[in-house]
This record gives sequence, C-alpha cells and structure tokens, in this order.
Amino acid sequence: MKDGPDIAYIASLIGDPARANMLTALLTGKALTATELSQEAGITLQTASSHLAKLTDGGLLTLRKQGRHKYFSLANDNVAGVLESLMGLAAGSGHLRTRTGPRDAKLRHARVCYNHLAGSMGIQMFNYFADQHFLQIKSEGITLTDNGATFVRGFGIDLEALQKKRSPLCKECLDWSERRSHLAGSLGRALLTRLEELKWVRRIPDSRIIEFTKAGQQNFDATFAQASLFA
Repeated sequence: MKDGPDIAYIASLIGDPARANMLTALLTGKALTATELSQEAGITLQTASSHLAKLTDGGLLTLRKQGRHKYFSLANDNVAGVLESLMGLAAGSGHLRTRTGPRDAKLRHARVCYNHLAGSMGIQMFNYFADQHFLQIKSEGITLTDNGATFVRGFGIDLEALQKKRSPLCKECLDWSERRSHLAGSLGRALLTRLEELKWVRRIPDSRIIEFTKAGQQNFDATFAQASLFA
C-alpha cells in the first residue's frame, strides 16, 4: 500500500451520482435536510440517509440538529473547492449532463459557491484585487495586503471581526466555468454578503444563480474595474 492521503476513498464518496448531486446542491451554502437532499438526488429518503452518513463520516459534510430536524452542509471551503475543480474538469472534458440553456449562461455570469461569489463576476473581483495589489499571491497561499485591508474596510466590511475567526481569511477557488480563480475564505463570503446588503445582487431561490440589478451591475463594474477581467 502506498503512503499518503487516501484520495481513492474521497473520490469514491464524491463519485457516486446520487452523492455528487447532493454535494453540488449544497454549494449554495444553504444547509438542507435529508428529505430535501433526497429530492435533489432523486432517491428515497432511506437511501439518502445512508449516503449522507457516509459523506458525514468521510468528513465532507457536517450535521447540525435543530429541534426535530437535521441539517446537512458542506464541511468547509476545501470541499467546495474540490467540487468546483471537478466540475471544471468535467466541463472542460465535455462531460455535461444537460444541454446548455439560459440558466447555464446565468450560472457562468454569477453564482454562489459555498457563500462566495463565483462565475465571471467572481473572477472579475479577484482580478481587480490582484491588479491593485490588494492580494499577495504566493505558491503557499494568498494574503491580504495593507492596501487591500484599507479597501475592504472602506467597502464596509468589518475586517477585524473576520481576522478573529479560525477560518482562513483569503483562499483561491478555481472557477469551474472559467478555469480561473475567484476569492474564497471568510473575506470572499463577507464580500458577497456586502453585495447583498448594498442590494447590488440577489440570490435566485432554489438555485446557485446570483442576479445583479441594473444599478448593481453598474456599481460593481465601477468598483471592481471591469476591464480587469481581460487582463
């Protein structure tokens, strides 16, 4: 037996079609019940419960009990990042389960990836941060610079509160539709929350789609330098 992490085990957890459907449904960042996830996967509740137990034991999901209900969510940003990367690999290899349509275009424009902004708008924001040297990007990870901290505070985000959290402040997440990076971590989540507070965007119910208002798109482009997307 080879030494090192057992990637075959994790791959087997994700590789089952029903489990893959449930995992991608949780990329909205919203916790769902076993019943809701069974509907997403098109399987019985009993079968879904068995799958969810395996995903939880495997460290891909977390379980939270509230009253009589049990809610499942992705364990962390790392799981979301792996799912996005696999979706990008599948799309790039031509392995698509449905024909493209209007929803596909909307997903590529802006969508939620475990509570941070993905799609071309997420990439635009990441590129702006990089172009303005708000991020220091190294092989071992990315950090927020002093200028970046000033910008974030000016955008209305409580940076000190984020820095007190145990989760990483900044992380790169490979976008499945563009195969370029968008910003994850607690700062990525805070930025999306701020866009919602400003009413620049809204989430489409029961979907990963993020919809920009007309004014919101204009404000976003003015703030995050639209030309940077093509840098």
